[in-house]
Amino acid sequence: MAATGNRGADALARAVARAGTRRIFTLSGNHVMPVFDAALDAGLELLHVRHEAAAVHMADAWARLTGEAGMALVTGGPGFANAVSALYTAAMAEAPVVLLSGHAPLGQLGRGAFQEMRQADIAAPLAKASWASASADALADDLARAVRIARSGRPGPVHLALPTDCLEARTTSAIPDLNAYLPEARSPAEPDTRAMTQRLRAATRPLILAGPVFAPRAMRDRLAELEQATGVPVVVMESPRGVADPSLGAFAEMLAQADAVLLLGKRLDFTLRFGQPLAPGCAVMQIDAEPAEIDRTRAAIGPRLAGAALGDPVPTLDALRKSASPASGSWLAEVRDAITYRPAAWDSAQASEGRVHPAQALRPLQALLDGDPDSILVSDGGEIGQWAQACLGARHRVINGVAGSIGAALPFALAARLAQPKAPVIAVMGDGTFGFHPAEIDTAVRYGLPFVAVVGNDARWNAEYQIQLRDYGRGRLVGCELLPTRYDQVAAAFGGHGERVSRAEDVLPAARRAVASGLPACINVMIEGLPAPDIRR
Repeated sequence: MAATGNRGADALARAVARAGTRRIFTLSGNHVMPVFDAALDAGLELLHVRHEAAAVHMADAWARLTGEAGMALVTGGPGFANAVSALYTAAMAEAPVVLLSGHAPLGQLGRGAFQEMRQADIAAPLAKASWASASADALADDLARAVRIARSGRPGPVHLALPTDCLEARTTSAIPDLNAYLPEARSPAEPDTRAMTQRLRAATRPLILAGPVFAPRAMRDRLAELEQATGVPVVVMESPRGVADPSLGAFAEMLAQADAVLLLGKRLDFTLRFGQPLAPGCAVMQIDAEPAEIDRTRAAIGPRLAGAALGDPVPTLDALRKSASPASGSWLAEVRDAITYRPAAWDSAQASEGRVHPAQALRPLQALLDGDPDSILVSDGGEIGQWAQACLGARHRVINGVAGSIGAALPFALAARLAQPKAPVIAVMGDGTFGFHPAEIDTAVRYGLPFVAVVGNDARWNAEYQIQLRDYGRGRLVGCELLPTRYDQVAAAFGGHGERVSRAEDVLPAARRAVASGLPACINVMIEGLPAPDIRR
């Protein structure tokens, strides 16, 4: 074995540090032990978790909250297989994540190596790029390339496999300079942005629809500046419910009235019902980092695509602001009023005895989120996640996203606590969601990462229950039932704080006690199993 300090693993760890990353979310395993060893000398913090998918979810949330490339490290074979599904959530959220996976030695491939698996091929459909390093000398450059790809264009996950013989072999390769890590920054052509802003200004009811890359707080702040400069409503769409996203209130009504729409890094996909909600005379424009997305829009709506340009997110915002001039009229206020609209009936919502209406369970928690400008709302799950997004708001928000997957809320909450060490972190999830990664409460206790998990416990997979009830009838409900488990006691068993709540008036006091405990906490709220809100005026 090569001397410590001269191995491929050491070059890799130094390259990670050069990227500005000091924390890696990981779970140990045979293939990555050289990297664990090298991390000590490189000054990297290894935050080790209880399931490999949780490591990727944490890297995902970290990337969304900080803007950095989130870094996850897992072992090869089954460890990699556990992790890889979480790449889909990151990809659909457009989060720059780098998944590093241990890998069987190159010299043993095809010979039945321990946990040999075609990892690069498996991850490829879920990542912007996926490959295995070919030598110890290539590792540092490969890491820089992975970070650059993850952060360029439409951000997203990248997978890099690390064969153990590459990690253990001697190398004298230099660590790439900082320029090797920097993302590409392609601006749209000035005539294109000028023409688009002029068309928006000439419209009576224009809209700018922004994709998930614009969901993090820093990007939303920049979008707010664009909205102010143009007078055009700018709406971020990052939910699998799309135009029916409850956090957007009655926005669907306004979208149907729009006469000009600019898709700003926003795919014309199922979340927009492939353009069907748009009025027949609505002109559509698009700026995107990927030519394929523009081609797909053109195939869907044909000549209604009135203008298109290629551009990366930040340069595009700068270009649009540069060519902007403010529009007048009441349209902006009308759209904002529609988005903030919530039914008055929620104020008096009631549930059956021993249960709490979701609005009753969630609205009191806003008092905690309002107490700090850096507070973070995590929302995950089927119907309860939609209620949370409708009832609660925070400048930092991490949701399960366009992927529509569930189960990431607890890992998200840990990463949120690390990103904002002192601000309130409220993670709302369903009982189904809690069951995916409850052992990460152990991780939170070990690292001293307090947060409040609010579990809406209706003892079923409620999203699927509602589908069956609607489409097949009450007599054909099957496979959706759960037990009314004491998830609060599960949290306490891992060393956290837990309380069970079955009355609306007890929610906020229990949450305040949870915060005061200084521990990872679970408030197990027995809720009425209602469908997600369908907000209409």
